[in-house]
Amino acid sequence: MTDATGTTAHRITGTTPHSPAKADTAQGPWTVAPEAFDSPVAVALWRAYYTEVSDRWYELHEGRSTPPDELEREIAADPGSDFVPPRGVLLVARYDGEPAGMAGMRLLDASTGELKRFFVRREMRGKGGAALLLAAAEDAARALGADRVVLDTRHDLVEARALYARHGYEEIEAYNASAYAEHWFSKRLAAEG
Repeated sequence: MTDATGTTAHRITGTTPHSPAKADTAQGPWTVAPEAFDSPVAVALWRAYYTEVSDRWYELHEGRSTPPDELEREIAADPGSDFVPPRGVLLVARYDGEPAGMAGMRLLDASTGELKRFFVRREMRGKGGAALLLAAAEDAARALGADRVVLDTRHDLVEARALYARHGYEEIEAYNASAYAEHWFSKRLAAEG
């Protein structure tokens, strides 16, 4: 929401240990709100995200796109069912009402949220949505009880690494053994007041 001074406000409402984090966030044409992981919008964004990052890896390492059968198998293998209350949430960013990006937040433990599936469609990049989506994901982590967010990413995803660094994420030692992770980041969340 934007207040009377034009400042962007992020608000998480209706959160208890057994209810979902509800993000009401807006800035100009952008809005961010929770979405069911299995909604048609969320499924389409997951497909777009996975296709892009998989194709980037294959093009870098093998000079070709992801084999179609592998793409389908990997998309189906991780439907996102861990982005549900009370331990997670999936957020969808919309630009003028059109789905433009997503971010998943899930608890790894009682105080650590993990950012996953952070994605803004290529044609929507450079319009301010990534920063708004990242802030909403951090608000969701707080609403889930986290005071720290961690994430992993690859070396070739330079835009993502730059975004995280710009928003206070610092590189840390590996916290998982993901086959494709090459960089790990962490950020302490300031309490909202």
